[in-house]
This record gives sequence, structure tokens and C-alpha cells, in this order.
Amino acid sequence: MSTNIRVGLVSPRPVPGSLLQHAEVLLGRLADDVAAADTSRGGWYGVSLSGTLHAGSTPARLADELRGPATALGVDVAVTSGPLAADGPGLVVTDVDSTLITAEVIELLAEHAGTREQVAAVTERAMRGELDFAASLRERVATLAGLEAGVLDDVRAAVRLTPGARELVAAVHEAGAAVGVVSGGFAEIVEPLAAELGIEHVVANRLEVIDGRLTGRTSGAVVDRAVKARHIERWAAADGVPLERVVAVGDGANDLDMLGVAGLGVAFCAKPVVVEQADAAVSFPRLDAVLGLLGR
Repeated sequence: MSTNIRVGLVSPRPVPGSLLQHAEVLLGRLADDVAAADTSRGGWYGVSLSGTLHAGSTPARLADELRGPATALGVDVAVTSGPLAADGPGLVVTDVDSTLITAEVIELLAEHAGTREQVAAVTERAMRGELDFAASLRERVATLAGLEAGVLDDVRAAVRLTPGARELVAAVHEAGAAVGVVSGGFAEIVEPLAAELGIEHVVANRLEVIDGRLTGRTSGAVVDRAVKARHIERWAAADGVPLERVVAVGDGANDLDMLGVAGLGVAFCAKPVVVEQADAAVSFPRLDAVLGLLGR
């Protein structure tokens, strides 16, 4: 049985012909019937190379061989094979703060409490993997104690989708696949956003409110890196999607577990620790460029 393989190249500028030729040569050593297609969309350029793997060939080293020259030329690259390459994703799951949306919601809330600078410093360290996420969340949420719950309406109004987020969700749905969001942020913001976009799966932390004010605590289990990964596995099982056809996208260290369980883990404008460990990366702020990495 033949195995499909795809190389996805994306960039905010046209993909250099020299890199495309290099990728064609490398892929031609592993696959037959290599063909190129333009996958560019508004805001970015993309090229997909596809083929059928030779019997006994494995693509394990291809991404590594391409990544160095691609990075030097400002191009992001991913290699996919098997069902993900042939059929595309069955489930795409993204982080929310600084991924699906441009801001960190905890920092928007902290602005109202006068603690934004303090909270932002803790967030940065947590996303770099220097602090335990659950402990850092408790520390940051504690600074919100006493805020009127109505501040959540103000923050919802201030949230902006990342460029390409709406397009990514629409394209995944158009292809017949599902979308999920997993957030270390807050359901009060995430759930209305997910409903607006028609996103099927949602999980996030929930802020505790008593007598109309935030208590400075969350309620329920904290959505940390392990919980994010478990939800991806549950959603994939519920949807009948093998994990090899799941794509996960995130930017911080608390996303590493979910990137690891997915068939393709994508670091999006991410911290160095995430870029180092993810299968692929999008280094510029267009979320729908994930489609280009998939050759779609």
C-alpha cells in the first residue's frame, strides 16, 4: 500500500525558487510522482510538494534536512505523511491566548486591577517553562481579587482574533473536520468566542465569582499542560479521529504535551522551548498559515 508524503512551505514573502528546488531534490530521493502546488492565501505565501513514498523509505530526516536552509531564508516548513498527508486533519486544536487571539486575557484583566506589569512578568516566565503553570496561574489570578465581574464584559470586547484565525477555522470546517480550543485562560472569555466561530470542543479555566466580584481564585481543576493533552485524546476518540490526523497549535511551554500527542504539533510565534520541541513552526502572525504547513 502506497504512503503519501507532503512538504509544506510557508512564508510572509514569496518562497525562494532555490529552496523549492532543494526541497524537490530531497523529496525526489524518497518519493515518486513529486508535484508542486501553490497554497498561498491572503497574507502569506505557500508551496506544497507531494508524492508517494518509495517502498522502505522513511521521511524522518527530511524535515531536519529542510529546516536549516528554510529558516535561513525566512520560510517555515513541515513534513507530513500517511493519513494526515493523504486526507488532511480530522481535528485541529489550538491554544487561545497569544494563539487564537492576540492577547493574554489574564493581562487584560490585570490591567483593570492595576497589576498588569506584575502579571505579565509571571506569564512570560510560565510560557518559557520556568514556572509551574498551575502555581503561576494561582499567583496571577490572586491579583484580580475584588474586581467587579462586569470587567469580564470589557475584556471580552477588547479581545481580538489573531489574523488568519477565522480563516483557519472556516477552512477546517469546510474540509469536514472539527476544531477545538484548549486554554489555560478563562471560559468566560473563551466560550463565547468559540460559539461565535462554531468551534465544537472547548475547555478552559473558570473564574470564581461571589457576590458579583472575582474572588482571586479559579473553580475546578486547572487546565494545565497535562489536561490539555488529555482533552485532545478524548476529543479525537469521541470524533473517531486517529491521533495521527490531529493537528495541535500553541505558543507556550504549557502546550508541549498536547503538541506531543498530536500527529503534527505546530509552534505558533512561540517561545524558544516550544519551537525546539515542536514538529514544525509558524514564525509569523498568520494562524491560517498552519494550512500551508499541511499543504492545504
